Amino acid sequence: MTIDLKKYLYPISESIRYWLLKEDRFSLQGPYISDLYNGLLKYLKNSSSNDLDLEDWRKKLLKDSDILVIEDFGEGSKKLKKSQFRKTKDVTRYSTTGRKFSQIYQYFCLQTPGLKVLELGTCTGINTLYLSRVTKGELFTFEGAESLIHKAKEGPGAEKPIYVQGNIKETLAPIVQKIRKVDFALIDATHNFEGTFGYFQTLLPYLHEESIVAVADIHWSNEMYKAWNKICQTEQVSLSIDFFECGILIFKKGIQKSHFILDV
Repeated sequence: MTIDLKKYLYPISESIRYWLLKEDRFSLQGPYISDLYNGLLKYLKNSSSNDLDLEDWRKKLLKDSDILVIEDFGEGSKKLKKSQFRKTKDVTRYSTTGRKFSQIYQYFCLQTPGLKVLELGTCTGINTLYLSRVTKGELFTFEGAESLIHKAKEGPGAEKPIYVQGNIKETLAPIVQKIRKVDFALIDATHNFEGTFGYFQTLLPYLHEESIVAVADIHWSNEMYKAWNKICQTEQVSLSIDFFECGILIFKKGIQKSHFILDV
């Protein structure tokens, strides 16, 4: 078996670069980014006892040995073998977001009207449930693997989201054409340049000044980082934030185009 060392070492080199370049809140200039970032830190501090039932659900998933049949349309996981059959506990351990970043997605969703919310990549549904708690209107969650959607629907409050099963390259466009507006979107699927940038391009006509887009795993691979950089350069993006595990895109008008590398 041939191991691609570059693929495995890339995140390590990126984490070192991130650590050297990241800023703290005292170095931020401009009231908008300062208020946004300080608001995030306050939200994380005040949310320490929120949604603990979702963490109980995560613990159950981490012990769940049910076999999932997965048709992977993307890059999969670096820590799971390329197999159609995977245990629920392994998918949860290696392919889901930790609590802090689930709450970060909540915070940024709350900065939008929150009426039309999209999640690209349901997985076992943990982020889905976190986002559902702060969505004021409809939450559409997209997933290629039918077995993952069935598992996600077992979670607490899982009846609220609208589940869209199938290849996201085919299912996303009809939904956004129907709803006509996207307030918040989390792109956490496929994990390659073509998929990530393509999803953003599909969303772009339906984004507005109050929209926010989160892109997960921007340092997962060189392809993901290239996609992130290309997205940041898009004219409509006024502010981009690199939190290493994810990137945040702001479309607010009237502020200078800026990029920040911040810690949480």
